[in-house]
Amino acid sequence: MRPLLSLSLALAATAAMAPYAWAHFKLLEPASWIEENNLGDPQKLGPCGGTSANQAKGKAANPGTPTNMVTKVQGGQKLHIKLQETVFHPGHYRIALAVNSRAELPADPEVTTRDSDKGPWSVSAKIATSPKPPILMDGIFAHTSKQMDPWETDVTLPNISCPRCTLQIIQFMAEHGRNSDGDFSYHHCAELQITADPAKPIDKAWPAAK
Repeated sequence: MRPLLSLSLALAATAAMAPYAWAHFKLLEPASWIEENNLGDPQKLGPCGGTSANQAKGKAANPGTPTNMVTKVQGGQKLHIKLQETVFHPGHYRIALAVNSRAELPADPEVTTRDSDKGPWSVSAKIATSPKPPILMDGIFAHTSKQMDPWETDVTLPNISCPRCTLQIIQFMAEHGRNSDGDFSYHHCAELQITADPAKPIDKAWPAAK
């Protein structure tokens, strides 16, 4: 609790000097499922980025332009994650995995807000301190100041097989106004083809691929 309390206090201290800016990030590794510009846009719409305007163009329309990139990985192994925050805002990140459908991805985190002259203003968000499926990691890259270098970490994948899993990475932004597409979070996803390691037991905590 002490590190989270310290982060909350630091974020509160940042509030007085934080400008009204929209945070942005790019998904560098693994390959993003949609094309991103130099800021990482489009990324507001949950669960995987894009915009509701693009999605509304037709029943078959995607919220963004697909890259058709699928990253092949082995279950039970570590996957390298690399993000670049292109526009700073205090906050943290969460990583989740959907096996059969993006509907399996968790909702954006519950956010505590305060009133401001610009409407609800985010203060903090709930963090899963003991992540369970579909969440892999939460509260990572917590920060209150700008970092020029990319954020990088390794996440251990469950030992399962799935032809088209969705890896989701979201950024919760503290001291931020609500956006119509994504509330207080920005979203990126990657499509993974996971092949289970036959030398390891299958992870029963995750659903079987259909």
